Amino acid sequence: MLKTLLKSVREYKLPSILCPIVMVGEAAMEIVIPYLMTFVIGELELLAESPEYSVNITRIAVCSSLMVVCALFALFCGVWGGKLSAKASCGFARNLRADMYDNIQTYSFANIDNYSTASLITRVTTDVNNVQNAYQMCIRMLVRAPILFISSVVMTCLIEPQMALVFVGGAVMLGLIVFVCLIKVAPHFKMMFKKYDGLNSVVQENLTAVRVVKSYVREEKEIGKMQTATEEVYKYSVKAEKILTFMMPCVSLVMYAVIIVIWTLGSNMAAGNVFGNVNAADLQTLNIYAMQILSGVMMVAMCLNMISLSKGSMDRICEVLEERTTLPKAGEPVTQIKDGGVTFENVDFAYSQKSDVRVLTGVNLSICAGETVGIIGATGSGKTSLVSLIPRLYDVSKGSVKVGGVDVRDYDMDVLRGGVAMVLQKNVLFSGSVAENLRWGDENATEEELRLAARQACAEEFIDALPGGFGYDLGQGGVNVSGGQKQRLCIARALLKKPKIIIFDDSTSAVDTKTDALIRESLRKHAPETTKIIIAQRIASVQDADKIIVLSEGEVSAVGTHDELLKTSAIYREVYESQTGGENAAGGENDGDE
Repeated sequence: MLKTLLKSVREYKLPSILCPIVMVGEAAMEIVIPYLMTFVIGELELLAESPEYSVNITRIAVCSSLMVVCALFALFCGVWGGKLSAKASCGFARNLRADMYDNIQTYSFANIDNYSTASLITRVTTDVNNVQNAYQMCIRMLVRAPILFISSVVMTCLIEPQMALVFVGGAVMLGLIVFVCLIKVAPHFKMMFKKYDGLNSVVQENLTAVRVVKSYVREEKEIGKMQTATEEVYKYSVKAEKILTFMMPCVSLVMYAVIIVIWTLGSNMAAGNVFGNVNAADLQTLNIYAMQILSGVMMVAMCLNMISLSKGSMDRICEVLEERTTLPKAGEPVTQIKDGGVTFENVDFAYSQKSDVRVLTGVNLSICAGETVGIIGATGSGKTSLVSLIPRLYDVSKGSVKVGGVDVRDYDMDVLRGGVAMVLQKNVLFSGSVAENLRWGDENATEEELRLAARQACAEEFIDALPGGFGYDLGQGGVNVSGGQKQRLCIARALLKKPKIIIFDDSTSAVDTKTDALIRESLRKHAPETTKIIIAQRIASVQDADKIIVLSEGEVSAVGTHDELLKTSAIYREVYESQTGGENAAGGENDGDE
């Protein structure tokens, strides 16, 4: 896990290494200062015991000067340690987010199906923040605290070995308390992050579907769902915090108990009541070292606490980073698509390789380059699944899909998807102008090319009517245009790719029949060499296609022209009659776009 995470440190290795070194310097100064203080207090103690004693001013001045220098050096190290840790941790978090996002972009649809959108958002934001905080504390405190602890114990042994046993005993007790608390708190933090996913999912779903929520007057229901989600996060957060709040008083109790023992034992040693040789100066120094030893243990406790909090986040981040696409790259990928011909050979497909439920079974099809092919079938018959195999959004479970005579698994992925344009059932536009959205198809497209694509998609007229024309800002998701206008913009965007194959996944459902016919006529005229695959619910959208494929329960039920299918396919004829009221069904004649 650590190996996976630390790969993201990269250019921030230097500050990550320098920060602990600087913190060692600060810890060293904190050890030296009490030692120098012993000499100063010793001189004053001798003066108090004997007024005739001649104080060594030079010794006091030198020790005091060295203490000031050490304090300034410790300040310098502390400031630079803070800057270096901030730079290293923030850079690490930035790289971690970028690496996660980059890896997500390589996911196939099968990979993405393993995660909810809310979960991925939580992992890239909240989880990375937790790991960032843990990393910052580790490179600052997790090095400084042990150095401070060990050095203080060594100095204590030099002054009075018996006192060192008190410190070590206190440290062992603190370590046990911290260890038990961390073991208890880890499961609660793990569950808390899962509940965060649920919380983000509720928020995302509500904001995405806000129009549906309001149209069905479901605000109160959604508020209730939100309250339930926040209550779940609250419940596990409180359980975790209760354990952590129990830890700190216990740590404080042990610290103060150790200090009491030191002063009691030390004062008795100074008075000669017990075995040992400690004077007032030594006792004061021991007290400082005691605070440093115990504060070092507390720092380690805080670091372990943060690591415990971030452990669940680390696991979740590593899941995203270590996830590998289910679409392996070809060894020697083909970098050119010959034509838009598509062939399905004995294709079986299931969304999960572990599932025995097949969405498609035994599909054999041949589509010639430049053909217009319609696909008709009931909901759940596998229409979208079928066309998703062409640009290799998923891999077949069995058989092969070929484009231009080459198996899609042998193509370079960018080349294949650059040659296949899909206009999806759900229209997706992005924040920005009309032109910026269209240029997703071709980022270097000229204004003339934008107009041509818009004209072919029957979108030019309404675009020109918008304030600013192609410069009109569509807002997030194209909120300020209608559903039919969105669809036409998406079609224009796909046409700008100048693809070998263009797939319309029920993408003209929001436009009227006349506009639908105009778009199809424009495609026949301006893109004769492009293979056009149209999934539709309306017979009128596919009846003039070169061939129509009828799917039923994941299998090809029939293939033929409109007239042929009216005679040979009961499924097709039933759909046609339901949409036309049975007119002309027997003779197979039709009147175009009715």
